[in-house]
Amino acid sequence: MNLLFIMLGVVILVLGATWLVEGASSIAKRLGISALTIGLTVVAFGTSAPELLVNLISSLEGSSDIAIGNVLGSNIFNTFMILGLAALIKPVGVQHSTVKIEIPFFLLSALALWVLSNGMFLDSATLNVISRSAGLVLLLLFCVFMYYNFLIGKEDPASTSTEIKTRKLWLSILMVVGGLSFLVGGGKLIVFGAVNMATKLGVSQSIIGLTIVAAGTSLPELATSAVAAYRNKPDIAIGNVVGSNIFNILLVLDLTSSINPIKLYSGANFDLTLNIVAGILMLVFAVSGPGRKFDRREGMILVMVYLVYLTYLIINA
Repeated sequence: MNLLFIMLGVVILVLGATWLVEGASSIAKRLGISALTIGLTVVAFGTSAPELLVNLISSLEGSSDIAIGNVLGSNIFNTFMILGLAALIKPVGVQHSTVKIEIPFFLLSALALWVLSNGMFLDSATLNVISRSAGLVLLLLFCVFMYYNFLIGKEDPASTSTEIKTRKLWLSILMVVGGLSFLVGGGKLIVFGAVNMATKLGVSQSIIGLTIVAAGTSLPELATSAVAAYRNKPDIAIGNVVGSNIFNILLVLDLTSSINPIKLYSGANFDLTLNIVAGILMLVFAVSGPGRKFDRREGMILVMVYLVYLTYLIINA
């Protein structure tokens, strides 16, 4: 039953995020807001809405292990499983700007998160915690990233273009309200099911957050990257993964820690380090492959790393 709660919550989350993005985009277009601005704000926020709502609800209910586990697990799943599967479907090409700016920015974010959350190791603190001040640093980095996206979008509007359908105003408002309601309801179902499942199985909430919850909230990214790779749109496939990873660290964790400082679970440094390794591997594969591509061999390596990691989690649960 708890697994069904989580699965139902994921479906409701995805529907809610879709309705919110489409309704809000339609309203923004009616107000004369450019497609570029909508793509960089409404659509970008919508892709991180599932992780964000699960984390906000987890934080409010005192389940910080699910919150941090969801973000780290989503990033690990995005990089190793989603990008790996996309490369297995069809080799994924990488733009020069992605290699030069976006992947290094994700790596910088991962390193910043490790430093900001390791007070015990660096400052002899009593607990490893992502504090509100650490969240502020992440927010500043997020503003830098959004400003970079805005500049890139102005230079090449097609890079952030999105098809926006204008609907009747009452329908757009209804979609926004319904989408927000579904996001809250789906998030509550996921957190409720995850906490109960961890209790029933006798495992930590972080394990459930790193695996089932993380994979569930990453389903939109999985579908987008797989379809993009199949349709020979590699920029979307890898941009979706890198962008989602950056948003998860700099926006989702920032807003979550602003509600309640996030205490790190035992063993979180392993997952924080693997998050850094994910960025390093993406950078190495992107610059070392022929023609800056993630080929099927590298895709297989990424998928195998995730399967080994998943086995490690199960054995140590």
